[in-house]
Amino acid sequence: MKIRTIDDLDVRGKYVLLRDDFNVQIVDGKITDAFRIEQSMATINALRDAGARIAIVAHLGRPKGARNMEYSLAPVAEYMGVPLVADALDKNFMANMRDGDVVLLENVRFYPGEESNDLEFARALAAGFDLFVNDAFAVSHRAHASTVGVTDFLPSYAGKLLASEIEQLNAVMANPAHPFVAIVAGSKISTKIGVLRALARIADKLIIGGALGTTFNYALGANVGNSLYEADQTDTALEILKYGRENNCEILVPLDKGVATKFVRDAVRTDKTFDEIQPNDIILDAGALTTARDIDVIKSAKTVIWNGTVGMAEWSPVWSAGSFAIARAIAEQTRNGKLKSIVGGGDTVAALEACGVKDDISYVSTGGGAFLEYIEGRALPGIVALSDK
Repeated sequence: MKIRTIDDLDVRGKYVLLRDDFNVQIVDGKITDAFRIEQSMATINALRDAGARIAIVAHLGRPKGARNMEYSLAPVAEYMGVPLVADALDKNFMANMRDGDVVLLENVRFYPGEESNDLEFARALAAGFDLFVNDAFAVSHRAHASTVGVTDFLPSYAGKLLASEIEQLNAVMANPAHPFVAIVAGSKISTKIGVLRALARIADKLIIGGALGTTFNYALGANVGNSLYEADQTDTALEILKYGRENNCEILVPLDKGVATKFVRDAVRTDKTFDEIQPNDIILDAGALTTARDIDVIKSAKTVIWNGTVGMAEWSPVWSAGSFAIARAIAEQTRNGKLKSIVGGGDTVAALEACGVKDDISYVSTGGGAFLEYIEGRALPGIVALSDK
């Protein structure tokens, strides 16, 4: 599928509606992780330098179609040093814009027509603009008014970040260097069936961790204590294991786990094999045996794709051990030129950042759900809308 991009596009004096993903973490009114904003700057600066008049449309959180100022984009506007337009449908600001000006529209999810992709809302959002640029890969799996609806009313193009995401993922999925290792963790099999099957078709080894891995262990008859897992997904887990064998993909499940008797950050940790786990044990991280095996697998790989932390990585240092060890191993191999690495998913990227290795990864995706759906091979509505039909 060929998509239209902003390369060689004449935007001087044009009013550009730019969809960015600024769904960032904000604590006490301050942005604590600006990764998605910083990744968007290449397109913003390119359009600005080319003389476009840019209005950025973005969202924050899930205000459910109501004006809830807890989800205001004001901290983002302050961080970027641009004016915030309080009403995304109020076009009065356009009369005062000059070439190269940038404004940020208030949270587009304050409007019920956004997530329902209401035609009239999309028409109102697009009104007054000359063209639309989508640079928000992370929400391009959503058929919303600001990703799909506006393309019915404006010539539409992919920004630099979106085009780069597609290029990087296409390359690794179409022709990865082998051995190719995929690491998928997180909480639920039910949300990752498609991506597990897709990776099992092309990867040499598939490491499954986190609560996702716990479900696989449970399906294989292991003790999992009082932990998070999906008892109703036993058949699915066994089917995926069978699918891996049929496709010559070795699927690796956890060997042991870091457990506690309380689900709290400062709980005392004990690493246990599954025959040692007791009914009151709560699994919170990968165990030392599992982590050592996973590092050995990473060291043998030439391509690694990773989504999902293998434990409560935000509870550092005790419960981040497994995830941080994986992050450091991938980073070291990449830094030494032995590995091409692609990492996606908010928690996973946060783990890279927390242990200081994000800059060593070959490519860090801004996408979570979109990252997984693209790997799975689904057609993402926001990208399809930019294609030459």
